[in-house]
Amino acid sequence: MKRRDFMTAASLGAVGVAVAGCSQQSEKECSQVVKPEEKSTIHWKMVTTWPKNFPGLGTAPERFAKNVKIMSNGRLEIKVYGAGELVPALEVFDAVSNGTAEMGHGAAYYWKGKSAAAQFFAAVPFGFNAQEMNSWLHYGGGQALWDEVYAPFNLKPFAGGNTGVQMAGWFNKKIESTEDLKGLKMRIPGLGGEVLKRLGGVPVNIPGGELFTALQTGAIDATEWVGPYNDLAFGLYKAAKYYYYPGWHEPGTTLEVIINQKALESLPTDLQEIVKQAVRASNQDMLDEYTARNNSALEQLVNKYNVTLLRLPDDVLKKLKETSEVVVNEIAETNELTKRIYTSFVQFAKQVKDYHKISEQAYYETRAL
Repeated sequence: MKRRDFMTAASLGAVGVAVAGCSQQSEKECSQVVKPEEKSTIHWKMVTTWPKNFPGLGTAPERFAKNVKIMSNGRLEIKVYGAGELVPALEVFDAVSNGTAEMGHGAAYYWKGKSAAAQFFAAVPFGFNAQEMNSWLHYGGGQALWDEVYAPFNLKPFAGGNTGVQMAGWFNKKIESTEDLKGLKMRIPGLGGEVLKRLGGVPVNIPGGELFTALQTGAIDATEWVGPYNDLAFGLYKAAKYYYYPGWHEPGTTLEVIINQKALESLPTDLQEIVKQAVRASNQDMLDEYTARNNSALEQLVNKYNVTLLRLPDDVLKKLKETSEVVVNEIAETNELTKRIYTSFVQFAKQVKDYHKISEQAYYETRAL
């Protein structure tokens, strides 16, 4: 045997022994025995609509990136940029669509200017709660419709977090009737903003990082954000006195992870699956975090900072609900795709609501006895 052939055979034999020995080594040691081509690292950028490391919304993308790195054994590393670090908060959609970044984290209702149908995949007033929204997306045909909406923009969307039922928001005056909504300049995006507009209010869509200053200076009269956990972190109690519930406009807000379609397809199959499963885990993890943190934050707001917690009057909620139905029906008639989305949404809503009457709802009523 020639020396060159001998060396080649010896090298291959060594690799074979190393791989075979994995069953006898620790997981850490075994992870180091990889093919040369697997050692290269793919670097991605992820832009978000949230302030860097903001509790819940901002930390979720960071945990997602960390999980992907661990699950891929370092083969895919994702650098997360907060709002304004690489692109402005409300330019995330375009940045991912055109490839400036491979991924983004935000909320679909921010992109209603791209497609009115996008709003169905964030929050519908008086619509799905978190459990129902996840069910529709994952098992009720919602994901396929969402894919169809985003496909023309070279984007693949995923549910990447959920806040649960939000708060109605912070106000500098009491809301005792629908008359108090007239002329009210309020930061409220998506379908909720359109409902407010129909009732004489003035909806404004500004990034979270600008809320406190806008409310404190009087540029806006009221704002909704998320709930106690996030609102406490922003210090909104320093700028408004009245804190209203329930969050009729966002009963189970889905946050999204959007991925540049070409970038996703360029990944090896196993890395694509790692990304998808890491997103799925992040979606549930965020809901768990909000459920665990919201009440303690609310107690601080009320007991430490003397925030006045109020429920919106029933007649106001009824009018908001009536107007919401009109708005959603009108959007459904925008085009054939939005009509199919609306039909799917309504049909699934009937299905889960009928069952929840004797399950979730019945249990809550029983627990209150």
